[in-house]
Amino acid sequence: MASVGNLVHLSAPRSRISSLYLSSNRHPPNSIVLKNRSVVPQASRLAFLSLPENKSNSSAPTEFSGKFLRFSGSNPLLRRHRPVTFPVVSTAAAADGREVETSSGLNKPSKGFCEKYPALVTGFFFFMWYFLNVIFNILNKKVYNYFPYPYFVSVVHLLVGVGYCLVSWAIGLPKRAPIDKDLLALLTPVAFCHALGHVMSNVSFAAVAVSFTHTIKALEPFFNAAASQFILGHRIPLALWLSLAPVVIGVSMASLTELSFNWTGFISAMISNIAFTYRSIYSKKAMTGMDSTNVYAYTSIIALFFCIPPAILIEGPQLMQHGFSDAIAKVGIFKFLSDLFWIGMFYHLYNQLATNTLERVAPLTHAVGNVLKRVFVIGFSIVVFGNKISTQTGIGTAIAIAGVAIYSLIKANMEEKKRKAATTTDS
Repeated sequence: MASVGNLVHLSAPRSRISSLYLSSNRHPPNSIVLKNRSVVPQASRLAFLSLPENKSNSSAPTEFSGKFLRFSGSNPLLRRHRPVTFPVVSTAAAADGREVETSSGLNKPSKGFCEKYPALVTGFFFFMWYFLNVIFNILNKKVYNYFPYPYFVSVVHLLVGVGYCLVSWAIGLPKRAPIDKDLLALLTPVAFCHALGHVMSNVSFAAVAVSFTHTIKALEPFFNAAASQFILGHRIPLALWLSLAPVVIGVSMASLTELSFNWTGFISAMISNIAFTYRSIYSKKAMTGMDSTNVYAYTSIIALFFCIPPAILIEGPQLMQHGFSDAIAKVGIFKFLSDLFWIGMFYHLYNQLATNTLERVAPLTHAVGNVLKRVFVIGFSIVVFGNKISTQTGIGTAIAIAGVAIYSLIKANMEEKKRKAATTTDS
């Protein structure tokens, strides 16, 4: 038994390196075999520690143990790319001295935390998505309690988000993707629908309870199905239509006995549903190779320009007369400005994090996560604001959420089957 040092240096010319080759005939695929040709006999080129002479024809192998086999010769190609190192854990020399075989394979790089615990990372993404969404809805409603100007607040949401995107682009996280006239033309309808849906959602939030707005917005899958069937011409299975019946019934029950009900809040939430439905339609037509972070950034920038004119025309005179002064008198200028900043930041972060979260999971998990998010928002808003709801409103909300869950699960399963069918066809 003898051992080799951690490094075995080979200073051979380029023509002699060809004597080292991988053997795939009689050895495992992760083995490296050194044949005894022109390299081994030259002791000045390949130096092992001396072995005890054994002339017997024993079949027992002599084992060597080492860490690396490094080539660091004078060849300019090798020097240019730094020494080539083959990790070796254990080696064995046959009794006839003709072969040296490595049997342990190559060292694998250590995995990072995200690769070791993907489920934990995905769970953290879901938690932060829900947390930021709940915080946004609560803080947003508190601002409306002393500053009821949803058009202006909608502009602030997008303005803070655009500022965040510009800073991110400036530091290269992420790198800004170029945009041309064709892409701008594709994203403009998407941004318009995004702006309309966002403003109408905020008008509803300001007019009625947060829980009621989210109950009405549970009808969004119904509008999506109707648009797919009658506008895009896609056939919607009967099972999907039947799953939407509890959603319509539940929202109707909740609306009839909602204590904070008013037509402004109800109609605004319905317009928001329609706007977001058309946003989905135009988004499918505007599918590009650009990553989702850059697409959302450009959409926010364009949507901001759509939101500014109505804010000035509808709320501008009131804001200048008494809107700003009343808010500052109630809470102070520092809290007023900080609240506006943070609701804008939470709005952008929860939307961006939602995109990043949904990219990590399957469609089925996506559907369940969306439903649970709405349940979290409704539940926390009722607890925080102490909203009193009737028994019928509570039952109607539960039925609507259950219908959305059933619809989402059926649709996700259908999409998964289509994806697997397409994969099978391509293979």
